[in-house]
Amino acid sequence: MESQNLTGVSEFLLLGLSDDPSLQRLLFELFLSLYLVTLFGNLLIILVISSDPHFHIPMYFLLSSLSLADISISTTTIPKMLVNLQTHSKSITYRGCLTQLTFFSLLAFLGSLLLTVMAYDWLVAICNPLHYLAIMNPCTCGMLILASFFISFFTSLLHYLMMLQLSFCANAKILHLFCDPPQLVNLACSDTSISNLLIYFIFGGVPLLGILYSYARNISSILRVSSSDGKYKAFSICGSHLSVVCLFFGTGLGMYFSSTVLSSPRKSAVASVMYTVVTPTLNPFIYSLRNKDIRNALWRIFCRII
Repeated sequence: MESQNLTGVSEFLLLGLSDDPSLQRLLFELFLSLYLVTLFGNLLIILVISSDPHFHIPMYFLLSSLSLADISISTTTIPKMLVNLQTHSKSITYRGCLTQLTFFSLLAFLGSLLLTVMAYDWLVAICNPLHYLAIMNPCTCGMLILASFFISFFTSLLHYLMMLQLSFCANAKILHLFCDPPQLVNLACSDTSISNLLIYFIFGGVPLLGILYSYARNISSILRVSSSDGKYKAFSICGSHLSVVCLFFGTGLGMYFSSTVLSSPRKSAVASVMYTVVTPTLNPFIYSLRNKDIRNALWRIFCRII
């Protein structure tokens, strides 16, 4: 398949965020710390949900799936960043770059689809509370997650095949710490309109439209509730998910639009780091701090340990 690389580029150079050795050391320590926090926080969420029968309901099953996706997307990008920062190596092979890009696309799209499924879960809970258990049964929940995975898989495979058809300029330098899809597309010498359409519309637009539709229905149903306590409870139920949605899509859209709007590739790289490094770190804190049941379960685990 490498024969499709018309320019014969064998590797890319990941120039990173800075050439200053002292700053590279600081970035290494920062990214390592955030990666460990991401692993520990999301694994703890998965452990709590899997070990406590009270959490064996669709909402928490979807949350544990999102935590697993956060771990995976961080593992796709951060270890290579750490190796390059530690060894001061900047190269990544052509095949390695496309492989990293494919897994990144798969997991990022999977995360957005899982958030869409979670929005649908809230839609059923708020708009059809009496039929919630019948609609969101374990079989349906599992099928939604499997469907999200296969859609993400085939979409990322399509993206990979499209990237194989692009020819790259001889100066294959990426001003980033990993193979960021928008910046890699910008390096191509051939037409990238279809690739850009796939990145901006399918990866971001379709899931976001589904989430906006779900929340429009939710808000419409909540406003019809006569009790102020009922409205407050309904809005608080969606609070954690809405926070994660804003963080996920806010940083994600910022990453992709910054690659075309910002004149400085370095600023675009910083926006991308927010999406790939910071967001997976914050998600478990958002859910644990805003969810009383998870806080109590974490406290019980902590008390048993000590």
